Amino acid sequence: MTRFRPCIDLHAGSVKQIVGGTLSTTAPDVLKTNWISEHPSAYYADLYKRNNLSGAHVIMLGPGNDEAAKDALNAWKHGMQVGGGITEKNAKEWVEMGAERVIITSYLFPDSIFSMDRLKAVLQALNNDKSKLVIDLSCRKKDEKWFVATNKWQTITNFELNQDSISLLEPYCSEFLIHAADVEGLQRGIDHELVTKLAEWCSIPVTYAGGGRSIEDLELVKKLSKSKIDLTMGSALDIFGGSSVKFEDCVKWNQEQEH
Repeated sequence: MTRFRPCIDLHAGSVKQIVGGTLSTTAPDVLKTNWISEHPSAYYADLYKRNNLSGAHVIMLGPGNDEAAKDALNAWKHGMQVGGGITEKNAKEWVEMGAERVIITSYLFPDSIFSMDRLKAVLQALNNDKSKLVIDLSCRKKDEKWFVATNKWQTITNFELNQDSISLLEPYCSEFLIHAADVEGLQRGIDHELVTKLAEWCSIPVTYAGGGRSIEDLELVKKLSKSKIDLTMGSALDIFGGSSVKFEDCVKWNQEQEH
């Protein structure tokens, strides 16, 4: 069943909506910010809890976000996922602090090369409970194929998203989170082809993010994925300064799917 999945993107301790492809550690002046919230992270966690929007992801984009992430988790214990800087050294700690699941991203790709040893180490730190682990395979397109992009989506690895790579990873996690970084934060529409392919390749839950700009996009993802993939929307939402999607409409849409 396709659902709307909410998010809390944290940058420098604040809830923000940014253009994903402009994130950079080497050139911070190129960062394009769509919106900065006047509310703390816990405000959104409580909002999601009151509306029964499970599976939200809290993403720490760079340093200085730990306290804001903890505040969100305290507002909804075991109701949200957390990612950004997760390794085998802190994965269990974040679960103990209230994360439903942890999301692992760039750590799996040292020097842009996938490391099965690191994946197994993180899983072992979680007592080999794959229900606590989400793998982020956020990607960018190159030569008409999709490759995992790490380091705030600036480094394109040689790890291609396809049936073989998805099948390799599925035994080690409970879910995939996949941002289409080329369209993230631009509100220009979702990547139709990627959504369709992910539905073909994946047999576990998948949340897609990138380009969502209307309530109709939920119907589109439902159609393209045959109800297998969930959709996150950020910058388009009214609660994040957007004007094209009402948060209450997304809540209502989820309720209609459940009934």
